[in-house]
Amino acid sequence: MKLSQLSIVDLAVIVGYIGFLVIAGIRISRKKMNSSSSSSEELFLSGRSLPWYKVGLSIFSTNVSPSMLVAYFGAAYTSGMVLANFEWMAWFFLLLLSFLFIPQYLRLKISTMPEFLLKRFGPKAHGFFTYFSMFGSLVTWASFMLCIGGIVLNQLLGIPIHISAVVIVLIALSYSSTGGLTSIVHTGMIQSLILLLISFIILTIGLSRIGSIDALVNGVPHEFWSIFRPATDDSYPWHAIVLGYPVIGIWFWCTEQSIVQRTLAAKNIQHGQLGAWLVAMLKVIMPFIFILPGIICLVLVNKGMLEPLESPDHAYLSMVMGLLPTGLIGLALATLIVSIINDVATGISAFSTVFAMDFYGKKINPDASAEKMSQIGKKASWIAGIIAVLIAIFFSSSDKGLFELGQSLCTYLAPPVSTVFILGLLWKRATPLAAELTLYLGTAICLTIGFCQLINFPSKDAWPHFMLLCFYMMVGLVAFMFIVSLFTRNRPAFKTEIFNVEKSSSYESDPMHYKLIRVLWIILAVIMFTLYYIFN
Repeated sequence: MKLSQLSIVDLAVIVGYIGFLVIAGIRISRKKMNSSSSSSEELFLSGRSLPWYKVGLSIFSTNVSPSMLVAYFGAAYTSGMVLANFEWMAWFFLLLLSFLFIPQYLRLKISTMPEFLLKRFGPKAHGFFTYFSMFGSLVTWASFMLCIGGIVLNQLLGIPIHISAVVIVLIALSYSSTGGLTSIVHTGMIQSLILLLISFIILTIGLSRIGSIDALVNGVPHEFWSIFRPATDDSYPWHAIVLGYPVIGIWFWCTEQSIVQRTLAAKNIQHGQLGAWLVAMLKVIMPFIFILPGIICLVLVNKGMLEPLESPDHAYLSMVMGLLPTGLIGLALATLIVSIINDVATGISAFSTVFAMDFYGKKINPDASAEKMSQIGKKASWIAGIIAVLIAIFFSSSDKGLFELGQSLCTYLAPPVSTVFILGLLWKRATPLAAELTLYLGTAICLTIGFCQLINFPSKDAWPHFMLLCFYMMVGLVAFMFIVSLFTRNRPAFKTEIFNVEKSSSYESDPMHYKLIRVLWIILAVIMFTLYYIFN
């Protein structure tokens, strides 16, 4: 699809929607700049004032990326509901975030994930994870999403990828570098609500074209509706998903700066926990909105109602152009573009937060004022934007698929981080040296193994499924950190105080709120078990 294929109405909607995003973000930025407070917490954590629904919707909008939108439609077109595991299994790790991680994070009043490791394991673990977090935010969020954005704009409008990347960065920085997390949260909420609406409209129109639920169910192979595939399945064996996803789930939902930053900005523990619950509830409907339409697309193609696809990845654009009326086409494409912009802004914001508060504030200038760190964070945002453009251009020249590249980065980065955070929270005897060795050696080993698997060295058949490999690596690292901790427990210990933090009244859940949160999570658990029963 090119620029000439869009109607004037659709073009006007795209321009108007993006303009609305920028104006809304800038207005929020100016409001913050004119307010009495301009501290680093205002820029990076919205002054720790976000209510639960803003926390939840912001995390949701961050998670619902363009790669998910396009990739899920395309993957469902070829594989069916098995992909729902990657959404529905998230609820348990959001539960862990709610009851295990959020209370500890908010009681410690930390601003970043490296800061937690500083208080738990000391400066060496903090130093490594500072660079690790900046690398993750810049590469797996900003640069990766910027590359997808450049390719999408190139496909839609014929704009060269390097120019598209520059335009996206400039729009993202126009509000994120001055308004910080607050402007990203508000624009992200707008984007997520419209994205849900558009996807629901596509689902509804697609179902009406097919005619009935029975026609949909019988229009694809039976295995398309099974959520667990046999262990012999090449693509999604059940045991690989069940064992491997928890490693990624802990890393992504409980330790990833771009996600956890929203919960750190919550008013208190209750709002952070309710925000996590809201995300988990939204995860329930995700497969029906983002995976089911891909199956519907296959049925419509088989019935001759849509033209055959050149690639499964074209399923989303095919549904948009083939089903939506004029005006909604523009809104759908604008939502896709805005989602890209918001994800790039999220990655840049996470990078600048860690850079200013953990690198500059703790290593370069420990005596820096909050105002100075805010200024450094804004400058870091622009530097990060330039670097992200260069990395995105490099990614676009890769001969590997972007989704494959992104999944590989996440899979092999997760085991060391998940190991250190889980043992650091659950086991008081985990030692700083064990954490340092797990982070430094574990990351090097996991990335080396991942690289060898990606290039099929020594052969493709020599490697298990990548999610099984992820599980094996974490098991090995847990055993390694446990053994090293036992042998180093008599060394001069770093005096961690995270297990002795007093439960201040402003951060501790009162009994009524705690009961309400438990009831809500129990209801969600019943819903999830019911869904797994139906689709198994």
